[in-house]
Amino acid sequence: MDLSDARGLARALEGLLKDAHREIDQARETPELVARVTGHLGCELKNIVNVVAGFPAWEHVNLQRGVDAYLEAHGPEAEWFGIAGQGREHEDFVNMLASAARGWERFEPGAVDYATAAVGPDESTEVISLGLILARSPEGAPVVIGLRGPQEHMSPQCTVVVLATDRSTATRTRDEIERRMREHDVYRGQVLSFEWSEHRGNDLVSFLPRPDLSADQVILPDGVLATIERHIVDIGEHAVRLREHGQHLKRGLLLHGPPGTGKTHTVRYLMGRMRDCTVIVMTGSAIRYVSQAAGLARRLQPAIVILEDVDLVARDRSYTDDGNPLLFALLDAMDGVGADADVTFVLTTNRADVLERALADRPGRVDLAVRIPKPDAAGRAALLRLYARDMRLEADLEPIVARTEGATASFFKELLRRAVLTALHDTESVTALTGEHLGRALDGMLDEREALTRALLGSGERVHETEDDDDLAMFPGPVPGIAPGGYAGTVSVRFDEH
Repeated sequence: MDLSDARGLARALEGLLKDAHREIDQARETPELVARVTGHLGCELKNIVNVVAGFPAWEHVNLQRGVDAYLEAHGPEAEWFGIAGQGREHEDFVNMLASAARGWERFEPGAVDYATAAVGPDESTEVISLGLILARSPEGAPVVIGLRGPQEHMSPQCTVVVLATDRSTATRTRDEIERRMREHDVYRGQVLSFEWSEHRGNDLVSFLPRPDLSADQVILPDGVLATIERHIVDIGEHAVRLREHGQHLKRGLLLHGPPGTGKTHTVRYLMGRMRDCTVIVMTGSAIRYVSQAAGLARRLQPAIVILEDVDLVARDRSYTDDGNPLLFALLDAMDGVGADADVTFVLTTNRADVLERALADRPGRVDLAVRIPKPDAAGRAALLRLYARDMRLEADLEPIVARTEGATASFFKELLRRAVLTALHDTESVTALTGEHLGRALDGMLDEREALTRALLGSGERVHETEDDDDLAMFPGPVPGIAPGGYAGTVSVRFDEH
């Protein structure tokens, strides 16, 4: 056989194989999964347009709410179905349809996959982690909507997929889902934390209970709380009129002073006071997510972003050899929110003297700094009454106040707990605390073996020395609303305080 005969035979065999494949394809029944999709859309699989939108994993519940709201308006009678078949966790919807059509994998309709997502501190709901639904576009054209949650060992995203016969139909459907997703945002008006929480926590954004504190539970000198509220609350209440007069709404508050004096307690009061605001709490290593938090605050305004112990991030650049990347992220996030956004940044620190000067260089970073020093005699007496809660104080408080000069709110909180424990040794039910109860508890705390405990709780002793006046180095001059020698409430960003 010469070369030309061999080539002719090869072409004949190739044609025979193609004809055989064509006959087999025509004889093969269209898989049910493919038939459902193509039958609803009215076109062949190869002509289907695929439009995808991806979101962070913590937006899964919002994506579900957006799709639910869309379907309520454009396809309330439709029903979800899932996909069964080996390897589905590694394939997207279009690839599964193509594989099923070619007979490579046996993908077929199955049960919907669900996951659980938090919608509040103590509430959760079911969200679809893999499912399809035959629906209609806003104009009534057939579309197929697919939902997919984050997959193990895959990208930590949730996605919505719209299949249609043309791109404009798919795009309009996707845009309408996203619009409704923002209308029904589960995070709006909630207290959120960018870290794991025991309150049905998720991968990043967790819900926290909103504190409920009255003004008389915040032990501050006259005028201090009013000054803070005027700067934070009043601007929000007059937001519309301020915008009409060309004034910026974004504002920043810095609460600074020795540890344990009342910064967090004041913050918690503001969280409860502004009940219509979304609150985002950033503590410790979670501050690395400040860019995401600022974007969320801008989206959910009015909002408050709380950055506890900000000196851990916003340390002056002169203290480091290679700059401070987290500081730059913080400054960019605060600037990126926009001056007309109703967003408040509340910062707390024990070391205002080491903060970066740039925090105060622009309006909306830090517009008001309030120093929270240790309580004076009147404040110490008020703290004793506050932490006694519903128990009567049948005691002369002056000796206790005199012996606790320099103590912080944290110290008094522990003192009252020990006094109750002392009383419980004498009776099963404590309704009143006497001078003896308080005195014995205080004797124990002032014992020389308790020196480190006293230093940690703030009794006037220090683990290391820091001049109080150094805290004002960044913000020279008097602070509005703070009288010289004034004092204030309690802090540290723990939500179990009080």
